[in-house]
Amino acid sequence: MRRRPKRKGSKTIVNIILAFICFIWLVPTIGLFVSSFRPATEILKTGWWSVFPHKENVTKDQIQLPKDTDLRQPIEVNGTTYTDDELRSGVKAPDGSVLIWENRRGRTINVQQSGWKMNTSFTTENYKGVLTGKQYQITDTDGSVKTKKGSGLSRAFLNTLTVSIPATIIPILIATFAAYAFAWLRFPLRKTMFVIVIMLLVVPLQVAMIPVLKDYTALGLNGTFLGVWIAHAGFGLPLATYFMYSYISQLPKDLFESAFMDGASNFTIFTRLILPLAVPSIASISIFQFLWVWNDYLVSLVFIGNQPGVQVLSMKIADMVGTRGNDWHLLTAAAFVSMLMPLAVFFGLQKYFVRGLLGGSVKG
Repeated sequence: MRRRPKRKGSKTIVNIILAFICFIWLVPTIGLFVSSFRPATEILKTGWWSVFPHKENVTKDQIQLPKDTDLRQPIEVNGTTYTDDELRSGVKAPDGSVLIWENRRGRTINVQQSGWKMNTSFTTENYKGVLTGKQYQITDTDGSVKTKKGSGLSRAFLNTLTVSIPATIIPILIATFAAYAFAWLRFPLRKTMFVIVIMLLVVPLQVAMIPVLKDYTALGLNGTFLGVWIAHAGFGLPLATYFMYSYISQLPKDLFESAFMDGASNFTIFTRLILPLAVPSIASISIFQFLWVWNDYLVSLVFIGNQPGVQVLSMKIADMVGTRGNDWHLLTAAAFVSMLMPLAVFFGLQKYFVRGLLGGSVKG
């Protein structure tokens, strides 16, 4: 009876820590999502959290100054003079209101008072500008309208799918076959080959890139999707094989003995017994492999190149950071587009995730 409070207390601590970790991950994700739908002018003026109710200066009225007002001289507003710098940052008037430029070029001043406000200006133009290559217009903070060309991210999204799906299926399928062979078949040098597979886990993939690239150039595979599929499969096989072996080797031996007595072949056992029983483990390693391939930059850059027709999302977004570093409305939309597929894969397979991770950890 005395142990129960300790167990409840330890469980509460674990839950608090997990909730804190989820909160740390969730806050920037929500900020990224909200920012991706905000107009460019709003992103430059206020933070994403301003979409929630908050207290700030709210515009109650506007003052239109004469068009010929000289901004280099003291500016008279309602009988009081102010400098241009004061009106840029916001200055307090005698009646307690705040005066700030609304449109400096148009000589328009906002008269603001403290109050509750929600910035509810949302738009889908950010995603149109990112996904398509068409021209679009945005309004700058000074009221000027600029015409820009879209990034054409949809092509990179399809290229990333083209790379990620086969580069996930191929190594997982081969690794499952190999894990079954290492676990339940008897053949010469079985243990030696398995040790070699384990040793490959500690070899950095950067070490093998240049030799593999030379072979690709000789075979004409460099710059092709087939080449990057093979590269990702080769680099992902050691971990996938070891992961699947840890699960398959713990399956009850009686299942295989009964199947052999009934005359089943190894291929029949693999397709009718191994694959259905190993679904949680396959789903778990598929999540890891897919996320690695989807977010990969180095392997794709080396083996497929950075040409516009074959660019993947990681390359395209990196180019956008270099060429559109100030266009936060586009960068946030592009970042969230790159997150959609990994999130869909994870939440679609999450019910198998924990079972797959724990499946081979305990015998019996």
